[in-house]
Amino acid sequence: MSKGLKLTDILVTIVIAIVFGIIYRLWGDVSNVVKLAGLQLDQLVYGVWFMAATVAALIIRKPGVALLAEVAAASGELISGSQYGVESLTYGIAQGLLAELVFALFRYRSFSAATACLAGVGSAAASLVFDAFKGYLTDLQSWNLLLYFAFRFIGSVFFTGLCAYWLVKALEATGVTQLVRPASRADYQALERRK
Repeated sequence: MSKGLKLTDILVTIVIAIVFGIIYRLWGDVSNVVKLAGLQLDQLVYGVWFMAATVAALIIRKPGVALLAEVAAASGELISGSQYGVESLTYGIAQGLLAELVFALFRYRSFSAATACLAGVGSAAASLVFDAFKGYLTDLQSWNLLLYFAFRFIGSVFFTGLCAYWLVKALEATGVTQLVRPASRADYQALERRK
C-alpha cells in the first residue's frame, strides 16, 4: 500500500476540484443573496468554499490530496471569472493547507465525520486570518463579530465536515470510491479467506 500520490490519484483529485471550482464560482452569487438577509447569515453558507479539500481527502485518503484539491478548485474558480479575483486563490491555498494539516495530525488514518469537521474548522480559521488582514473585521461591533465567527465555524462544520462526509458516504454506497482508493490490509485479508 503506497502512501504516495499516483497519477490516477492526482487526476481524480483534479476532476473533483474542477467540479468544486464550478460550484465555488456559482456559490458567490448564492452567498450574495444570503448576505441580503443581514446578521452575517452569509457566513453560514461560507463552508461550501472549503468542501473540495475534505471530499477529495475522504475519497483518495492520501497525503497532499486536501491541499491539491483546494488549490485546484480555487484556481478553477479564478479561471472561470470569480468575483473575488486572485484573492480566491490565496484563500484556497491557506484553506487547503489547514485542512491538510488536520488530516496529517491524524496521520491520514482517520476519515470520520469528526475529522472532516475539524478540517472544515481549520479551513475556516485560515479564511478568518485572511479576513483579519483585510481590516474590515475591526469595523464590526463585538456582537456582530461574534456572529461572524460563530456562523463561519458552524457553516464550516456543516458543509465542509458533515455534508462532505455524507456525500462521500453516498458515493461509497455506489462503489465508485473503491475504484480510486488503495486496497487496505482488511481487503487483502478478505481475499485470503476466500481461497
